[in-house]
Amino acid sequence: MKVVFAGTPGFAAQCLQALCDDPHIEVVGVITQPDRKAGRGMKLTPSPVKRLALTQGFDCITPPSLKDNTEDLAWLQHKEAHFLVVVAYGMIIPPLWLQAVSIAPINIHASLLPRWRGAAPIERALLAGDTQTGVSIMRMEEGLDTGPVYATTILPISDTTTGQQLWAELAQMGVTMLPVVLKNIAESVLHAVPQDVLGANYAAKLTADDRLIQWQSPAEVIDRQVRCFTAKPGARLQWRQRWLKIISGSVQPCNQTAEAGKIMAMHDGLDVLCGDGYCYRILTLQPEGKAVMNALDFARGQRVQVGDSLQDKGTV
Repeated sequence: MKVVFAGTPGFAAQCLQALCDDPHIEVVGVITQPDRKAGRGMKLTPSPVKRLALTQGFDCITPPSLKDNTEDLAWLQHKEAHFLVVVAYGMIIPPLWLQAVSIAPINIHASLLPRWRGAAPIERALLAGDTQTGVSIMRMEEGLDTGPVYATTILPISDTTTGQQLWAELAQMGVTMLPVVLKNIAESVLHAVPQDVLGANYAAKLTADDRLIQWQSPAEVIDRQVRCFTAKPGARLQWRQRWLKIISGSVQPCNQTAEAGKIMAMHDGLDVLCGDGYCYRILTLQPEGKAVMNALDFARGQRVQVGDSLQDKGTV
């Protein structure tokens, strides 16, 4: 099976490696995003997919745009591939590109479609309190993640699951599923099933506000924020005009009443009152410009006491 692969981050590179390792699949070309500035020196850095493609000696292109790009479209058509496999590529694929392969354009999406179509399905599932997510492999069409689905695999989400864990486990699921699904499609033993539009919703692109802890929120909401964004980029709050990242913690009962954001106890961690009357116990945190530390060590160093507030007035 001749495959052209389109992807960008590490998750996509893992899927590309799985295709490389399958003796029945020939990767005839790779499409990835242009090099981006990264690191302290802001040097142009190739994507993980490009690095793997160059290591494997694949014909790799990095178009800044696919729209009205006839030169690179001709490159794809010349490959005469059976499949275009798209994994976290980061650009809209135009219709003519989808039509340039003989069997199907395929996409791996990290949700149980039609739930969480769009840009941030892993994080949105965790932030929403979903009890399960998974991987869907679908046939691509013009709509955003609207194509019929070939296969899904379900992954439970517990009340301790982190975003980092979800990324790793879903990536491995996609890696395992992809070669098998391509083989079954090529042999006409697997057919795509249209999505149920009644269950559809969208995973909007993440913003800085999604990471911002508001103590007026329920403790469970704050707990999901922390687990979702730990350890990078981190759920955060502003305190004394500086940022604090909350790295780990847990929901705790609280039998006292006070203003949300007040520190109610300091035993195993900092118990901060939330909007629903429960406390969120901060176990580890990271002050701006410093390393991750135990919350009680932070409190001692900053002379924080029970009754103090971890919510600045008038800050974002």
